[in-house]
Amino acid sequence: MSTYMAKPETISRRWLVIDAADQVVGRLAVQIANILRGKHRPEYTPHIDTGEFVIVINAEKIRFTGKKLQTKTYSWYTRYPGGLKTVLARDVMKNHPERILEEAVKRMVPRNKLGRQQMTKLKIYAGSSHPHQAQQPVEFKLVP
Repeated sequence: MSTYMAKPETISRRWLVIDAADQVVGRLAVQIANILRGKHRPEYTPHIDTGEFVIVINAEKIRFTGKKLQTKTYSWYTRYPGGLKTVLARDVMKNHPERILEEAVKRMVPRNKLGRQQMTKLKIYAGSSHPHQAQQPVEFKLVP
């Protein structure tokens, strides 16, 4: 008896639609990251991309718990002296609400080539419509 290893050519991928309205950022990001990685499938293989495509709609209606909306900061460095930039979560939410969920999921996938390839399967939209009707996406019910 040997361990089953999935092969890239044998994996069939579906397109899933997730409604992010009134969902907590971190809890939703965990479930999305697991779907992108393929950990919900019985043929999950750590070094092969076995995940599905994920379309997230209503990213503008996502919520934080506690006072995180006013206190949480996102930081990056511009590679110039004194180039540390920070922005509050409420400002990111106002201008680019899809970036909050994208950053949360990005930090939950592996930080290597495989993780970057898995992140290309994530499509996030602020509104309730998306341009992926041709792929016949299936609505995914989240685990409470």
